[in-house]
Amino acid sequence: MADMAHPVAGSFEPDDTQIADCEGEFACLEQAFGNLAYVKGPKPTLRVFDRMMLTDKAVDGDCHRIVHSIGSASLARYQGNVAKAFAEGSASCWSGYYHGILERAFIDADPDDLGLISRRLCDDDGIRTTKYLAYQCVHGLGHGLMIYTGYNLPVSLDVCDALATRWDQNSCSGGVFMENISSTYGVKSRWLKDDDLVYPCNAVAKRHKYYCYMMLTSRVLEANGYDWKPTADVCTTVESDWIDICFQSLGRDASGATRQDARKIMKLCNLAGRWVGECVYGAARDITANDSGTHRSVRLCQLAPVQIRARCFDGIGTILADLSARDSQTRAACAAATKRYFQACIRGAGLPLDAPA
Repeated sequence: MADMAHPVAGSFEPDDTQIADCEGEFACLEQAFGNLAYVKGPKPTLRVFDRMMLTDKAVDGDCHRIVHSIGSASLARYQGNVAKAFAEGSASCWSGYYHGILERAFIDADPDDLGLISRRLCDDDGIRTTKYLAYQCVHGLGHGLMIYTGYNLPVSLDVCDALATRWDQNSCSGGVFMENISSTYGVKSRWLKDDDLVYPCNAVAKRHKYYCYMMLTSRVLEANGYDWKPTADVCTTVESDWIDICFQSLGRDASGATRQDARKIMKLCNLAGRWVGECVYGAARDITANDSGTHRSVRLCQLAPVQIRARCFDGIGTILADLSARDSQTRAACAAATKRYFQACIRGAGLPLDAPA
Protein backbone atom coordinates (compact mmCIF):
# COMPACT_ATOMS: atom_id res chain seq x y z
CA MET A 1 0.00 0.00 0.00
CA ALA A 2 3.04 2.26 0.05
CA ASP A 3 2.10 4.33 -3.01
CA MET A 4 -1.60 4.93 -2.45
CA ALA A 5 -1.56 8.37 -0.79
CA HIS A 6 -3.56 10.83 -2.86
CA PRO A 7 -1.70 13.98 -3.94
CA VAL A 8 -4.52 16.37 -2.94
CA ALA A 9 -4.23 15.48 0.73
CA GLY A 10 -1.68 18.13 1.62
CA SER A 11 -1.51 20.38 4.67
CA PHE A 12 -3.14 23.81 4.78
CA GLU A 13 -0.79 26.62 3.78
CA PRO A 14 -1.83 30.12 4.92
CA ASP A 15 -1.22 33.15 2.73
CA ASP A 16 -2.36 36.79 2.69
CA THR A 17 -5.72 36.23 0.91
CA GLN A 18 -8.61 37.99 2.63
CA ILE A 19 -12.37 37.52 2.24
CA ALA A 20 -12.77 41.02 0.81
CA ASP A 21 -10.41 40.08 -2.03
CA CYS A 22 -12.51 37.23 -3.37
CA GLU A 23 -15.50 38.78 -5.19
CA GLY A 24 -17.43 35.52 -5.05
CA GLU A 25 -14.66 33.25 -6.38
CA PHE A 26 -14.94 29.90 -4.62
CA ALA A 27 -11.26 28.89 -4.36
CA CYS A 28 -10.42 32.36 -3.06
CA LEU A 29 -13.13 32.16 -0.40
CA GLU A 30 -11.93 28.74 0.74
CA GLN A 31 -8.38 30.04 1.16
CA ALA A 32 -9.49 33.29 2.79
CA PHE A 33 -11.70 31.63 5.39
CA GLY A 34 -8.92 29.14 6.06
CA ASN A 35 -6.50 32.01 6.61
CA LEU A 36 -8.90 33.62 9.07
CA ALA A 37 -9.24 30.38 11.02
CA TYR A 38 -5.49 29.85 11.05
CA VAL A 39 -4.88 33.34 12.49
CA LYS A 40 -7.97 34.01 14.62
CA GLY A 41 -9.17 30.49 15.40
CA PRO A 42 -12.21 28.48 14.33
CA LYS A 43 -14.87 29.94 16.64
CA PRO A 44 -14.74 33.58 15.42
CA THR A 45 -14.24 32.37 11.86
CA LEU A 46 -17.34 30.18 12.00
CA ARG A 47 -19.36 33.11 13.35
CA VAL A 48 -18.29 35.20 10.35
CA PHE A 49 -19.06 32.27 8.05
CA ASP A 50 -22.55 31.71 9.51
CA ARG A 51 -23.44 35.39 9.03
CA MET A 52 -22.13 35.52 5.48
CA MET A 53 -23.85 32.28 4.49
CA LEU A 54 -27.18 34.03 5.08
CA THR A 55 -26.37 37.02 2.88
CA ASP A 56 -23.67 36.04 0.38
CA LYS A 57 -24.70 33.67 -2.42
CA ALA A 58 -21.13 32.62 -3.15
CA VAL A 59 -20.47 31.67 0.46
CA ASP A 60 -23.78 29.82 0.61
CA GLY A 61 -23.12 28.05 -2.69
CA ASP A 62 -19.67 26.83 -1.65
CA CYS A 63 -20.41 26.45 2.05
CA HIS A 64 -19.32 22.83 2.50
CA ARG A 65 -15.94 23.33 0.83
CA ILE A 66 -15.41 26.56 2.79
CA VAL A 67 -16.00 24.90 6.16
CA HIS A 68 -13.73 22.05 5.04
CA SER A 69 -11.04 24.69 4.63
CA ILE A 70 -11.81 26.21 8.02
CA GLY A 71 -11.46 22.75 9.57
CA SER A 72 -8.18 21.91 7.86
CA ALA A 73 -6.74 25.33 8.69
CA SER A 74 -7.78 24.90 12.33
CA LEU A 75 -6.01 21.56 12.45
CA ALA A 76 -2.89 23.29 11.15
CA ARG A 77 -3.31 26.06 13.74
CA TYR A 78 -3.40 23.45 16.50
CA GLN A 79 -0.46 21.52 15.03
CA GLY A 80 -2.42 18.38 14.25
CA ASN A 81 -4.31 18.11 17.55
CA VAL A 82 -7.60 16.61 16.30
CA ALA A 83 -9.38 16.73 19.67
CA LYS A 84 -8.58 20.42 20.25
CA ALA A 85 -9.69 21.37 16.73
CA PHE A 86 -12.89 19.34 17.12
CA ALA A 87 -13.74 20.98 20.44
CA GLU A 88 -13.94 24.41 18.79
CA GLY A 89 -16.03 23.40 15.78
CA SER A 90 -19.68 23.52 14.77
CA ALA A 91 -22.13 21.66 12.55
CA SER A 92 -22.42 24.55 10.05
CA CYS A 93 -23.23 23.41 6.51
CA TRP A 94 -23.55 19.69 7.19
CA SER A 95 -20.57 19.43 9.51
CA GLY A 96 -18.01 20.18 6.83
CA TYR A 97 -15.70 21.64 9.49
CA TYR A 98 -15.21 18.22 11.05
CA HIS A 99 -14.71 16.56 7.68
CA GLY A 100 -12.02 19.11 6.84
CA ILE A 101 -10.08 18.10 9.93
CA LEU A 102 -10.25 14.38 9.32
CA GLU A 103 -9.50 14.55 5.61
CA ARG A 104 -6.13 16.05 6.58
CA ALA A 105 -5.40 13.80 9.52
CA PHE A 106 -3.51 11.19 7.50
CA ILE A 107 -0.87 13.59 6.17
CA ASP A 108 2.59 12.02 6.41
CA ALA A 109 1.07 8.75 7.63
CA ASP A 110 2.77 5.49 6.73
CA PRO A 111 0.25 3.47 4.71
CA ASP A 112 1.15 0.37 6.71
CA ASP A 113 -0.03 2.16 9.87
CA LEU A 114 -3.36 3.27 8.41
CA GLY A 115 -5.48 0.99 10.56
CA LEU A 116 -3.66 1.88 13.77
CA ILE A 117 -3.88 5.62 13.08
CA SER A 118 -7.59 5.32 12.22
CA ARG A 119 -8.38 3.55 15.48
CA ARG A 120 -6.51 6.19 17.49
CA LEU A 121 -7.75 9.40 15.85
CA CYS A 122 -11.26 9.45 17.28
CA ASP A 123 -10.61 7.83 20.67
CA ASP A 124 -9.89 11.02 22.59
CA ASP A 125 -12.24 11.58 25.54
CA GLY A 126 -12.92 15.13 24.30
CA ILE A 127 -14.30 13.73 21.05
CA ARG A 128 -16.34 11.03 22.79
CA THR A 129 -18.20 13.59 24.95
CA THR A 130 -21.34 13.04 22.86
CA LYS A 131 -22.28 10.47 20.28
CA TYR A 132 -22.87 13.31 17.80
CA LEU A 133 -19.30 14.58 18.08
CA ALA A 134 -17.91 11.06 17.93
CA TYR A 135 -19.98 10.41 14.81
CA GLN A 136 -18.59 13.51 13.10
CA CYS A 137 -15.09 12.29 13.83
CA VAL A 138 -15.55 8.72 12.65
CA HIS A 139 -17.62 9.83 9.64
CA GLY A 140 -14.93 12.34 8.75
CA LEU A 141 -12.42 9.54 9.07
CA GLY A 142 -14.17 7.83 6.16
CA HIS A 143 -13.75 10.96 4.03
CA GLY A 144 -10.08 11.10 4.94
CA LEU A 145 -9.51 7.45 4.08
CA MET A 146 -10.98 7.87 0.61
CA ILE A 147 -8.85 10.93 -0.09
CA TYR A 148 -5.70 9.35 1.30
CA THR A 149 -6.13 6.11 -0.66
CA GLY A 150 -6.83 7.85 -3.96
CA TYR A 151 -10.55 6.99 -3.78
CA ASN A 152 -10.00 3.28 -3.28
CA LEU A 153 -13.40 2.24 -1.94
CA PRO A 154 -12.58 -1.39 -0.94
CA VAL A 155 -9.40 -0.41 0.93
CA SER A 156 -11.19 2.42 2.73
CA LEU A 157 -14.04 0.14 3.80
CA ASP A 158 -11.54 -2.49 4.98
CA VAL A 159 -9.90 0.08 7.26
CA CYS A 160 -13.33 1.13 8.57
CA ASP A 161 -14.13 -2.51 9.28
CA ALA A 162 -11.03 -2.74 11.49
CA LEU A 163 -12.28 -0.05 13.89
CA ALA A 164 -13.10 -1.07 17.44
CA THR A 165 -16.92 -1.19 17.40
CA ARG A 166 -19.65 -1.92 14.89
CA TRP A 167 -20.99 1.62 15.43
CA ASP A 168 -17.61 3.11 14.56
CA GLN A 169 -17.29 0.83 11.55
CA ASN A 170 -20.69 1.81 10.17
CA SER A 171 -20.21 5.52 10.84
CA CYS A 172 -16.86 5.45 9.08
CA SER A 173 -18.40 3.73 6.06
CA GLY A 174 -20.88 6.62 5.80
CA GLY A 175 -18.01 9.02 5.23
CA VAL A 176 -16.51 6.66 2.67
CA PHE A 177 -19.71 6.51 0.63
CA MET A 178 -20.32 10.26 0.89
CA GLU A 179 -16.84 11.00 -0.41
CA ASN A 180 -17.28 8.38 -3.14
CA ILE A 181 -20.40 10.13 -4.43
CA SER A 182 -19.56 13.78 -3.74
CA SER A 183 -15.81 14.15 -3.90
CA THR A 184 -14.34 16.99 -1.88
CA TYR A 185 -11.89 17.64 -4.71
CA GLY A 186 -14.06 17.01 -7.75
CA VAL A 187 -12.58 13.58 -8.39
CA LYS A 188 -14.79 11.11 -10.32
CA SER A 189 -14.60 7.86 -8.40
CA ARG A 190 -14.14 4.67 -10.37
CA TRP A 191 -16.63 3.10 -7.97
CA LEU A 192 -19.55 4.80 -9.73
CA LYS A 193 -21.31 3.76 -12.96
CA ASP A 194 -23.15 6.13 -15.26
CA ASP A 195 -25.30 3.27 -16.57
CA ASP A 196 -26.19 1.99 -13.09
CA LEU A 197 -26.81 4.83 -10.65
CA VAL A 198 -27.53 2.42 -7.80
CA TYR A 199 -23.98 1.03 -7.95
CA PRO A 200 -22.06 0.31 -5.72
CA CYS A 201 -24.94 -0.12 -3.25
CA ASN A 202 -26.21 -3.17 -5.16
CA ALA A 203 -22.74 -4.74 -5.09
CA VAL A 204 -21.26 -4.09 -1.62
CA ALA A 205 -21.49 -6.47 1.32
CA LYS A 206 -24.70 -6.39 3.35
CA ARG A 207 -22.94 -4.72 6.31
CA HIS A 208 -22.11 -1.74 4.07
CA LYS A 209 -25.48 -1.30 2.38
CA TYR A 210 -27.12 0.94 5.00
CA TYR A 211 -24.87 3.95 4.55
CA CYS A 212 -24.50 3.36 0.83
CA TYR A 213 -28.27 3.53 0.33
CA MET A 214 -28.43 6.42 2.80
CA MET A 215 -26.35 8.39 0.26
CA LEU A 216 -27.93 7.01 -2.91
CA THR A 217 -30.25 9.86 -3.84
CA SER A 218 -27.35 12.33 -3.70
CA ARG A 219 -25.75 10.28 -6.47
CA VAL A 220 -28.96 10.09 -8.53
CA LEU A 221 -29.78 13.79 -8.17
CA GLU A 222 -26.26 14.78 -9.18
CA ALA A 223 -26.50 12.57 -12.26
CA ASN A 224 -29.98 13.65 -13.42
CA GLY A 225 -29.69 17.38 -12.82
CA TYR A 226 -31.75 17.39 -9.62
CA ASP A 227 -34.88 15.94 -11.17
CA TRP A 228 -36.71 14.84 -8.03
CA LYS A 229 -39.54 12.66 -9.37
CA PRO A 230 -37.28 10.27 -11.31
CA THR A 231 -35.03 10.15 -8.25
CA ALA A 232 -37.95 9.08 -6.08
CA ASP A 233 -38.81 6.50 -8.73
CA VAL A 234 -35.30 5.04 -8.48
CA CYS A 235 -35.87 4.40 -4.78
CA THR A 236 -38.84 2.17 -5.60
CA THR A 237 -36.58 -0.06 -7.74
CA VAL A 238 -33.77 -0.80 -5.28
CA GLU A 239 -33.38 -3.95 -3.22
CA SER A 240 -36.60 -4.31 -1.22
CA ASP A 241 -34.92 -4.28 2.19
CA TRP A 242 -33.43 -0.87 1.46
CA ILE A 243 -36.32 1.08 -0.12
CA ASP A 244 -37.11 2.87 3.15
CA ILE A 245 -33.47 3.90 3.62
CA CYS A 246 -33.37 5.27 0.07
CA PHE A 247 -36.38 7.47 0.83
CA GLN A 248 -34.73 8.64 4.05
CA SER A 249 -31.83 9.66 1.82
CA LEU A 250 -34.30 11.58 -0.33
CA GLY A 251 -35.50 13.43 2.75
CA ARG A 252 -31.98 14.35 3.77
CA ASP A 253 -31.32 15.70 0.28
CA ALA A 254 -34.62 17.58 0.28
CA SER A 255 -33.57 19.25 3.52
CA GLY A 256 -30.20 20.22 2.10
CA ALA A 257 -31.46 21.41 -1.27
CA THR A 258 -34.08 23.68 0.31
CA ARG A 259 -31.82 24.96 3.10
CA GLN A 260 -34.14 23.28 5.60
CA ASP A 261 -37.31 25.05 4.38
CA ALA A 262 -40.17 22.98 5.82
CA ARG A 263 -42.78 23.80 3.14
CA LYS A 264 -40.40 23.09 0.29
CA ILE A 265 -39.31 19.85 1.95
CA MET A 266 -42.91 18.66 2.20
CA LYS A 267 -43.46 19.43 -1.49
CA LEU A 268 -40.48 17.26 -2.42
CA CYS A 269 -41.27 14.50 0.08
CA ASN A 270 -44.80 14.20 -1.30
CA LEU A 271 -43.16 12.76 -4.43
CA ALA A 272 -42.29 9.72 -2.31
CA GLY A 273 -45.92 8.54 -2.33
CA ARG A 274 -46.53 5.92 0.32
CA TRP A 275 -42.97 6.38 1.59
CA VAL A 276 -43.53 10.05 2.43
CA GLY A 277 -43.09 9.27 6.13
CA GLU A 278 -39.59 7.93 5.53
CA CYS A 279 -38.69 11.00 3.51
CA VAL A 280 -39.92 13.33 6.28
CA TYR A 281 -38.11 11.20 8.87
CA GLY A 282 -34.84 11.65 6.97
CA ALA A 283 -35.41 15.38 6.59
CA ALA A 284 -36.23 15.83 10.31
CA ARG A 285 -33.00 14.09 11.25
CA ASP A 286 -31.00 16.28 8.86
CA ILE A 287 -32.49 19.54 10.11
CA THR A 288 -31.99 18.64 13.77
CA ALA A 289 -28.38 17.62 13.15
CA ASN A 290 -27.59 20.68 11.06
CA ASP A 291 -29.12 23.05 13.63
CA SER A 292 -28.03 21.10 16.72
CA GLY A 293 -31.59 21.85 17.82
CA THR A 294 -35.26 21.34 17.04
CA HIS A 295 -36.87 24.68 16.16
CA ARG A 296 -36.97 24.13 12.40
CA SER A 297 -37.42 20.35 12.51
CA VAL A 298 -40.46 20.74 14.78
CA ARG A 299 -41.88 23.12 12.19
CA LEU A 300 -41.52 20.37 9.58
CA CYS A 301 -43.30 17.86 11.80
CA GLN A 302 -46.15 20.31 12.39
CA LEU A 303 -46.60 20.70 8.63
CA ALA A 304 -46.51 16.96 7.96
CA PRO A 305 -49.76 14.98 7.59
CA VAL A 306 -51.02 13.89 10.98
CA GLN A 307 -50.51 10.19 10.22
CA ILE A 308 -46.73 10.64 9.86
CA ARG A 309 -46.07 13.23 12.57
CA ALA A 310 -45.04 10.59 15.11
CA ARG A 311 -42.51 9.26 12.61
CA CYS A 312 -41.17 12.78 12.15
CA PHE A 313 -40.67 13.28 15.89
CA ASP A 314 -39.13 9.81 16.04
CA GLY A 315 -36.47 11.14 13.65
CA ILE A 316 -35.87 14.20 15.83
CA GLY A 317 -35.37 11.91 18.82
CA THR A 318 -32.62 9.91 17.12
CA ILE A 319 -30.51 13.05 16.77
CA LEU A 320 -31.33 14.52 20.19
CA ALA A 321 -29.95 11.34 21.74
CA ASP A 322 -26.69 11.87 19.90
CA LEU A 323 -26.48 15.55 20.83
CA SER A 324 -26.93 14.90 24.56
CA ALA A 325 -24.32 13.67 26.99
CA ARG A 326 -26.94 12.19 29.35
CA ASP A 327 -30.35 10.54 28.99
CA SER A 328 -31.92 13.21 31.19
CA GLN A 329 -30.80 15.87 28.71
CA THR A 330 -32.37 13.93 25.86
CA ARG A 331 -35.67 13.64 27.73
CA ALA A 332 -35.64 17.34 28.52
CA ALA A 333 -34.95 18.18 24.86
CA CYS A 334 -37.83 15.94 23.71
CA ALA A 335 -40.13 17.53 26.28
CA ALA A 336 -39.18 20.99 25.07
CA ALA A 337 -39.78 19.99 21.45
CA THR A 338 -43.21 18.39 21.84
CA LYS A 339 -45.80 17.33 24.39
CA ARG A 340 -48.16 15.43 22.13
CA TYR A 341 -45.43 13.39 20.44
CA PHE A 342 -43.07 13.14 23.41
CA GLN A 343 -43.21 9.34 23.41
CA ALA A 344 -42.35 9.20 19.71
CA CYS A 345 -39.34 11.43 20.33
CA ILE A 346 -38.24 9.26 23.27
CA ARG A 347 -38.74 6.11 21.22
CA GLY A 348 -36.54 7.54 18.48
CA ALA A 349 -33.90 8.35 21.08
CA GLY A 350 -33.88 4.69 22.13
CA LEU A 351 -34.93 5.43 25.72
CA PRO A 352 -37.54 3.55 27.77
CA LEU A 353 -40.97 5.14 27.63
CA ASP A 354 -41.85 4.68 31.30
CA ALA A 355 -38.97 6.66 32.84
CA PRO A 356 -39.65 10.16 34.20
CA ALA A 357 -39.43 13.07 31.74
